Amino acid sequence: MNDYSSGSVQVYTGDGKGKTTAAFGLAMRASGRGKAVLIIQFMKGRSESGEIVAAKRLPGVKVEQYGRDVFITPDTATDADRELAMKAVDRAKRAMKSIEVDLLILDEVNVAVHFGLVPVADLLSLIESKPKNMELVLTGRYAKPEVIEKAEYVTEMLAKKHPFDTGRKARPGIES
Repeated sequence: MNDYSSGSVQVYTGDGKGKTTAAFGLAMRASGRGKAVLIIQFMKGRSESGEIVAAKRLPGVKVEQYGRDVFITPDTATDADRELAMKAVDRAKRAMKSIEVDLLILDEVNVAVHFGLVPVADLLSLIESKPKNMELVLTGRYAKPEVIEKAEYVTEMLAKKHPFDTGRKARPGIES
């Protein structure tokens, strides 16, 4: 399916803007090279953000969302949120087992682990079971040290200043 000698594990984390955008940029790059891409989004449901709209136009890129259409916190997470997150984990396992894609992106999986929706042991197991030729990207704040240790690439986005902090809403095409 691909001509990589070996796929890597990449982590995009930190409190700064751009983790999901960076992962979607990598999906665009892979699509441009004829690679198959699956983006599994944790805790996101029925979103029509700019990157989702664009990804639907890219050949070989599929986006699947496993979340309710509400913003959750560790205090507001429900059993339904945990069930959806575990369905996303199961979907990732199936994608790995069938080797159906060259690039697998687990968007916001680090947050799902931090919120207790996915046990860190399950994420570590996914990393360990990654097929040799598959690239695996894990996004979201709060990446656990043991996840960072397993990755070949780790990028931490650092927030220095953001208009959201002053109350400005997300602008379509820029922040959403």
